[in-house]
Amino acid sequence: MNFRLYFSENFKRMEDSLNCIYRVINYMEKNYDHPVSVKELEDISHYSYRNIQRIFKYSCGETIGAFQQRLKVENAYKRILYTQENLTSIAIEVGFANIASFSKAFKQHFGISPKTARQSKEQLLCGDAILPITSEVVLKPEIVYLKPVQVYYQSINTYYNNEEIEVLWEKFMENDFSGTGAEYFGVIADEPLIKTEINCRYDACSSVQSETRKLPSKMIFGGKYARFTHSGSYETIDDTYTKIYAGWIFNSGLEFSHTPIIEKYENHAENEDDQEKQLTYILLPLK
Repeated sequence: MNFRLYFSENFKRMEDSLNCIYRVINYMEKNYDHPVSVKELEDISHYSYRNIQRIFKYSCGETIGAFQQRLKVENAYKRILYTQENLTSIAIEVGFANIASFSKAFKQHFGISPKTARQSKEQLLCGDAILPITSEVVLKPEIVYLKPVQVYYQSINTYYNNEEIEVLWEKFMENDFSGTGAEYFGVIADEPLIKTEINCRYDACSSVQSETRKLPSKMIFGGKYARFTHSGSYETIDDTYTKIYAGWIFNSGLEFSHTPIIEKYENHAENEDDQEKQLTYILLPLK
């Protein structure tokens, strides 16, 4: 037996299966608000319906149906937090047939009703130990319009701002992104504020495909964003997020979209001595 060929083919099959899961996740995130057919899943995954259900269940820890239900209620919670839409409209927009089925699913997932979530959203955003910012530093984001960008990515489920994200980037940068003008982004695919667990899915992204392996791809951006600038070490980025979520957001008067927050790494520090030169854009999607 040619073991080198065997392991190469085995790795290729594993990579194809992983990319299949990424395609399904990406498709479900875009289409969570309406029924997804068996044919759609088979077309996007290139597996039979039974096989993709099994692969997804054992790769992601939940069924495709449970994943879609979670996307519905989590995106509904974002709308409750960041918009003034009434609860019935939110229920219909995220894919529920009526307010009763929405309320039942929401309470099963979060342990509170949608009405209670709306009434207590300021407490949720601030938390018991955080007060709205009274610092002399006033955040003034730029409102920017960004075209869709195709990116190539790897994902991880972890606590936000965890060292595992650094490990992900180290592995991600082992890929050969030799194309001219590669840009790098972090996509916070789940909203840490409304997850029933603190961890979230984080995507490390490049605007250029790897020369060494085939990474899954998807589109990001496309629309209006509030762009904040974080200067200095990434270790202190929580300070900027605190000023956004516990201060600026209450008086902004803006309506927020349910699409993911995106970080653009405009200037990355190559070593410890250059940390203060690091520049990160935090992009909050707006309606």
